[in-house]
Amino acid sequence: MYAVIKTGGKQYKVATGDVVKIEKIAGEEGKEVIFNEVLACGETVGTPLVAGASVKALVLKQAKDAKVIIFKKKRRHNYRRKNGHRQQITLVKITDVCGK
Repeated sequence: MYAVIKTGGKQYKVATGDVVKIEKIAGEEGKEVIFNEVLACGETVGTPLVAGASVKALVLKQAKDAKVIIFKKKRRHNYRRKNGHRQQITLVKITDVCGK
Protein backbone atom coordinates (compact mmCIF):
# COMPACT_ATOMS: atom_id res chain seq x y z
CA MET A 1 0.00 0.00 0.00
CA TYR A 2 1.30 3.44 -0.87
CA ALA A 3 0.16 7.02 -0.41
CA VAL A 4 0.95 10.39 -1.93
CA ILE A 5 1.41 13.10 0.69
CA LYS A 6 1.95 16.83 0.37
CA THR A 7 4.38 18.66 2.65
CA GLY A 8 6.66 21.65 2.19
CA GLY A 9 5.08 22.49 -1.17
CA LYS A 10 6.12 19.13 -2.64
CA GLN A 11 4.46 15.76 -3.15
CA TYR A 12 6.00 12.44 -2.09
CA LYS A 13 4.96 8.88 -2.89
CA VAL A 14 5.53 6.88 0.31
CA ALA A 15 4.99 3.36 1.61
CA THR A 16 5.40 1.79 5.04
CA GLY A 17 9.07 1.55 6.00
CA ASP A 18 10.31 4.19 3.55
CA VAL A 19 12.87 6.77 4.70
CA VAL A 20 12.06 10.09 3.05
CA LYS A 21 14.05 13.35 2.93
CA ILE A 22 11.57 16.25 3.17
CA GLU A 23 11.70 19.99 3.73
CA LYS A 24 12.29 20.94 7.38
CA ILE A 25 9.29 20.45 9.65
CA ALA A 26 8.89 21.04 13.37
CA GLY A 27 9.59 17.95 15.43
CA GLU A 28 12.34 16.51 17.56
CA GLU A 29 14.27 13.36 16.74
CA GLY A 30 12.37 10.26 17.88
CA LYS A 31 8.97 12.01 17.89
CA GLU A 32 6.03 11.01 15.71
CA VAL A 33 4.52 13.37 13.12
CA ILE A 34 1.23 13.00 11.25
CA PHE A 35 0.66 14.14 7.66
CA ASN A 36 -3.03 14.89 7.08
CA GLU A 37 -2.69 16.15 3.50
CA VAL A 38 -3.01 12.80 1.71
CA LEU A 39 -3.64 13.22 -2.04
CA ALA A 40 -3.90 9.54 -2.89
CA CYS A 41 -4.11 6.32 -0.92
CA GLY A 42 -3.58 3.17 -2.96
CA GLU A 43 -6.05 3.32 -5.84
CA THR A 44 -8.17 6.01 -4.10
CA VAL A 45 -7.47 9.49 -5.46
CA GLY A 46 -8.72 12.48 -3.47
CA THR A 47 -10.46 15.56 -4.80
CA PRO A 48 -8.12 17.17 -3.75
CA LEU A 49 -7.57 15.22 -0.50
CA VAL A 50 -8.63 11.76 0.67
CA ALA A 51 -11.14 12.26 3.46
CA GLY A 52 -10.04 10.95 6.85
CA ALA A 53 -6.72 9.56 5.63
CA SER A 54 -3.40 10.30 7.34
CA VAL A 55 0.18 9.09 7.24
CA LYS A 56 2.25 8.62 10.41
CA ALA A 57 6.02 9.00 10.42
CA LEU A 58 8.91 8.99 12.87
CA VAL A 59 11.45 11.84 12.78
CA LEU A 60 14.89 10.30 12.37
CA LYS A 61 17.09 13.36 11.94
CA GLN A 62 17.12 17.12 11.45
CA ALA A 63 19.99 17.93 9.09
CA LYS A 64 21.25 20.03 6.20
CA ASP A 65 21.23 18.87 2.59
CA ALA A 66 24.27 18.87 0.32
CA LYS A 67 25.58 22.27 -0.74
CA VAL A 68 24.28 23.79 -3.96
CA ILE A 69 26.70 26.16 -5.67
CA ILE A 70 25.34 29.34 -7.27
CA PHE A 71 27.70 31.01 -9.76
CA LYS A 72 26.84 34.28 -11.51
CA LYS A 73 28.97 35.76 -14.28
CA LYS A 74 28.75 38.59 -16.77
CA ARG A 75 31.19 38.19 -19.60
CA ARG A 76 33.72 40.90 -20.37
CA HIS A 77 32.84 42.87 -17.21
CA ASN A 78 34.97 41.04 -14.62
CA TYR A 79 31.78 40.22 -12.68
CA ARG A 80 31.85 36.85 -10.92
CA ARG A 81 29.93 35.84 -7.79
CA LYS A 82 30.12 32.43 -6.18
CA ASN A 83 27.65 31.54 -3.45
CA GLY A 84 26.44 28.39 -1.72
CA HIS A 85 23.26 27.23 -0.03
CA ARG A 86 22.47 24.28 2.24
CA GLN A 87 18.75 23.59 2.67
CA GLN A 88 17.53 22.36 6.04
CA ILE A 89 15.85 18.96 5.77
CA THR A 90 14.14 16.39 7.95
CA LEU A 91 14.59 12.64 7.54
CA VAL A 92 11.42 10.71 8.40
CA LYS A 93 10.57 7.01 8.42
CA ILE A 94 7.01 6.17 7.41
CA THR A 95 5.33 3.96 10.04
CA ASP A 96 1.67 3.88 8.99
CA VAL A 97 0.05 4.60 5.64
CA CYS A 98 -3.59 5.66 5.18
CA GLY A 99 -4.59 5.21 8.82
CA LYS A 100 -8.01 6.57 9.68
